[in-house]
Amino acid sequence: MGKLYLVPTPIGNLEDMTIRAIRILKEVDLILAEDTRTSGKLLHHFEIGTPMKSHHMHNEHNMVDYLVGRLKNGENIALISDAGTPAISDPGFLLTRACVEHDIEVDCLPGATAFVPALVNSGLPNDKFVFEGFLPVKKGRQTRLKFLAEESRTIIFYESPHKLLKTLANFVEYFGADRPVSVSRELTKLYEETVRGSAEEVLKHFTEKPPKGEIVIVVGGKK
Repeated sequence: MGKLYLVPTPIGNLEDMTIRAIRILKEVDLILAEDTRTSGKLLHHFEIGTPMKSHHMHNEHNMVDYLVGRLKNGENIALISDAGTPAISDPGFLLTRACVEHDIEVDCLPGATAFVPALVNSGLPNDKFVFEGFLPVKKGRQTRLKFLAEESRTIIFYESPHKLLKTLANFVEYFGADRPVSVSRELTKLYEETVRGSAEEVLKHFTEKPPKGEIVIVVGGKK
C-alpha cells in the first residue's frame, strides 16, 4: 500500500513552505495539483521535479478509483491545492474519504491555511468558531444567512473580491449594522490588509476602496 499525503502550500509568501512539505513533494511518485500551471511555478522555485497530474473540482469524482488503484499498487501520492491546505474549500475530501474506506494511510501535513491567521488577527473570540467557507451564490443563500444570524460563535467565511460588497450588505441586513466584522485580504502578501469594525463601517470602507485579492471574513457571533 502507498500513502496519500495532503500537503499545504503557501497562501502568498513562499517562505511559509515547510521543509517537510518540500521533502515529501520530492519523494512521492506523483503530485496531484489543482492547477498544474500555478503549482508548476511553486515546484520550480523549490527545484521539485516530481510528475504532476491535474486534480480539481471538475474531474475529482472521475479520478478517485484510478488514484486509489495507484495507491493500492504501492505508489505514494501528494495532493496540493493552488494555495493553503487541501480539502479546505478545495478538492481533497473525496479522495481522502476513499482512502479511509480502502484502509489506505493518509497523512495531512500542518501548514498554511488562510482562515487561521484571519481569525486570530480579527480580535474576535476564537475559543469557539464556525467555518462556513463560501456562502451559496443564489439558491439557499437567504436561508443560510437567516440561520447564521442566530449563531453565537464567531463565524468565518471565504469570499471573492467582486462579491465582497454584496456579502457585507447581506450581513448588515441579516446580522445587523452593528455586528463586529473583520476582513482580511492578501494574507502573507505585500499588500496584506485587515479592516475591522461594524458590518456597516466595513461595508463603507470597501465601497470607497474596492477590494482586491483573496478574502477571509470573520464575523462576531450573536450576543
